[in-house]
Amino acid sequence: MTRTEQLLAELIALPSVNPAFLPPRHPQAGEKDAAEFLAATAARAGLEVEFQKVLPGRANLLARLRPRGRIKQTILLAPHLDTVGADGTQFIPQRRHGRLHGRGACDTKGSVAAMLGALCELAKLKTRPLETEIIFAGLIDEEHAQAGSRALVASGFKADLAIVGEPTKLHVVTAHKGCLWLQLETCGRAAHGATPQLGKNAVHEMARIVCALETDYAAQLKKKKHRLLGTGTVNVGQISGGTQPNIVPASCRIAIDRRTLPGETEAGVRREIAALLRAKKLSAQISSTKLASALPLETNSKLPLVQNFLRAAGQSRPVGVDYFCDAAVLAAGGTPSVVFGPGDIAQAHTADEWISLAELERGKNLLLNFLKSLS
Repeated sequence: MTRTEQLLAELIALPSVNPAFLPPRHPQAGEKDAAEFLAATAARAGLEVEFQKVLPGRANLLARLRPRGRIKQTILLAPHLDTVGADGTQFIPQRRHGRLHGRGACDTKGSVAAMLGALCELAKLKTRPLETEIIFAGLIDEEHAQAGSRALVASGFKADLAIVGEPTKLHVVTAHKGCLWLQLETCGRAAHGATPQLGKNAVHEMARIVCALETDYAAQLKKKKHRLLGTGTVNVGQISGGTQPNIVPASCRIAIDRRTLPGETEAGVRREIAALLRAKKLSAQISSTKLASALPLETNSKLPLVQNFLRAAGQSRPVGVDYFCDAAVLAAGGTPSVVFGPGDIAQAHTADEWISLAELERGKNLLLNFLKSLS
């Protein structure tokens, strides 16, 4: 068993489920145990360790390798420590057929193990970057509201490049979609179910809106294409309305997920939907349900450090992904950011999450070689 695999197995065995997905004071909730384990690992390798308090009982872990000379540039390695929920058996790491199974194996404790593993190995080498500071940041809360990355940005932190850990199959990602959640509400007029003509059915109005969003609006989005991300999308994910069958419903609500492209804004999306409703002679109140902005990412692939990392990964050009992550938060705070890590997003959040051990080790070695190449 390699040191990277051992590190990942120990991380899987330390549940760090985002508290937003669990009842209060649940024993599996929070990143504290994983963060303290990683802090001890980093300290043994000679890294400077500190905790950045973000929420009660929850802190980002920062492990720093300072250069021997002056600091010319700073590289941030930024995976997140929280996972989605799972049953108890998924916190028992299982090795089968060259894979390690368990909650967080690819999202993103695989990236945690590869990134911290690479940095710890680098710290033990006699020849290491002379003027490059490298910081590992184990971030909290990515799966819910990205409180960890937002707190890091709010503290004034900036780096010359952030490599954000997510399962990308070891592809360097320079663009991802944003995530906008909107609620639409229709207002009707209640009446007895025996005399529906005396009321106004809000569910019926909403049904027409759902049809318009899933057909006309979805088709409209396909007309605008990004070179790495394709098109924006819309999904009606929730609907609720009415109180009982014999009452004409006075209100109905839907929640939609709108994946945005670089350059698109919440205000612009709202205008698009409002214009569609007007054209269809439909009416609804539109509001946001996201706790904080989840913007799209687009990092200039021509930046020298991005080019260096692409070469280290054996890529001639970057790729894009559909999901949102901490990279956009860090980029909005002034740190050019890319996304990279072992594992496949198709395995994330599944009942049988796993990661290829060969890919895990290759990811650690690739990161190590890139860090060693820095001045």
